Amino acid sequence: MNLPPPENLSDVDQTRWFTDEVRAHESSLRSYLRGSFPTVRDVDDVVQESFLRIWKARAGQPIQSARAFLFRVARNLALDVVRRRRVAPVEAVGELAELRVVDERPGAAETLNAQEKLAVLTDALDALPVRCREAIILCKLQGKSYREAAMSLGIAEKTIAEHVYRGTQRLGEELNKRGIDRFGT
Repeated sequence: MNLPPPENLSDVDQTRWFTDEVRAHESSLRSYLRGSFPTVRDVDDVVQESFLRIWKARAGQPIQSARAFLFRVARNLALDVVRRRRVAPVEAVGELAELRVVDERPGAAETLNAQEKLAVLTDALDALPVRCREAIILCKLQGKSYREAAMSLGIAEKTIAEHVYRGTQRLGEELNKRGIDRFGT
């Protein structure tokens, strides 16, 4: 339908054009959107936004094929909806009070501090005599009893107890020298 440029049309003519050339395709547009984009839940919103955009476009310049233009605009809008849903999917939430808002994991500073303390402890352990270090590792770090540690190392249970006691004392002194007390602060 060849019409004069939009700026020369009266409001009645614009409305008639919209009703005859655009609105007439609403049901087929809805069917197309539902069939081609089943994940788009708000087909009504896409249709209304398409109508608005074609109305605005018509105000600026003539449209040769209103139906083709309408379907192209609706297709692009539906694709935008699908893309947005893939990038930032919306998940249904049952009870807002049950949501965990605060992240309780340690931050970067706490993680770095723990890593530094572990490095200091490792250095302090390495400074211990071999048997003393083995006894500390078996009893304090691996949680073995003095009897199990003694059997593992082939020495007396009393000797293990002495190594653990002296090793703990030396570790405490070494950690204190480096600014870490026995309680990890």
